[in-house]
Amino acid sequence: MRGVWLADKTLDVRDDLPDPDGGDRGEATIRVLRSGICNTDLELLRGYYPFAGIPGHEFVGVVEEAPDRTWIGRRVVGEINAACGTCRACIAGRKTHCEERTVLGIVARNGAHAQRLTLPLANLHAVPQGVSDDEAVFVEPLAAALEIQDQVEIGTGHAVLVVGDGKLGNLIAQTLKLTGCELRVAGRHQNKRDLLEARGIRTMAAKEVRPGSFDVVVECTGHPEGLTIARAAVRPRGTIVLKSTYAGDTRVNLSSIVVDEITLVGSRCGPFPPAVDRLARRLVDVTPLIHATFPLSSAVEAFQYAAQSGVLKVLLDPEH
Repeated sequence: MRGVWLADKTLDVRDDLPDPDGGDRGEATIRVLRSGICNTDLELLRGYYPFAGIPGHEFVGVVEEAPDRTWIGRRVVGEINAACGTCRACIAGRKTHCEERTVLGIVARNGAHAQRLTLPLANLHAVPQGVSDDEAVFVEPLAAALEIQDQVEIGTGHAVLVVGDGKLGNLIAQTLKLTGCELRVAGRHQNKRDLLEARGIRTMAAKEVRPGSFDVVVECTGHPEGLTIARAAVRPRGTIVLKSTYAGDTRVNLSSIVVDEITLVGSRCGPFPPAVDRLARRLVDVTPLIHATFPLSSAVEAFQYAAQSGVLKVLLDPEH
């Protein structure tokens, strides 16, 4: 099988990888149609987490084999956390924090930048006919964007700032706009801000952010300095939602967090059904975020392109 192999901060495309077989674990085997390179993939390459294997967790594919044969031939996306179902976290309903979980392309499970992958049936969600392969790749990050609304009350009258105009920032902004909040996005790239303005979302440069003027600030820049901007922007007793993951440590003045009684919320994976629904109903537009599609055989070049400043989503096509 062909796939991208990551080890020791080095990326290669290999044609000698074994075909995954989910039968022994009661999982589905899925032929990948598209996968998306995200910032987490790039941070894994920089050493954010000691992962060795096939990276990638944003994908759409077709089920080739499954314990329940009604899934075979169906186009699907998949939640990335595979839970054990029996640990304390699972019993308490926190399956995305399962104590024994594997995470697609991130923790102890080969990922989506390959011709095939395996996942439990419980992780799969069917893709409606009206949603294209390219659009379906965005279900996972769109679900992550929607997770914010499950964690923090946001609605009419709330002043909300999204710090970061990249792929995730765009999706977060589009979903938050649907709440009716007073929304602004702070970003460094005029071309990315133009995409948001075209959706009726007001933007500003980071230097234009007024200190202490927002009830909720979402940080999704992928850079440590994004937290500095977020901290300055939030009002006393406000909330900062942290979405970025990156290699290395971040400095923050914890005393100021205490004095201003700031709430910090870490936010990771989110609900797939509403993400699929938003795409199917055309409430969120992801196609302007796609900057390039590379064949899987050119994945190294695709990663290099995706790492360039100003580039948004880069897709891999295993069947090209």
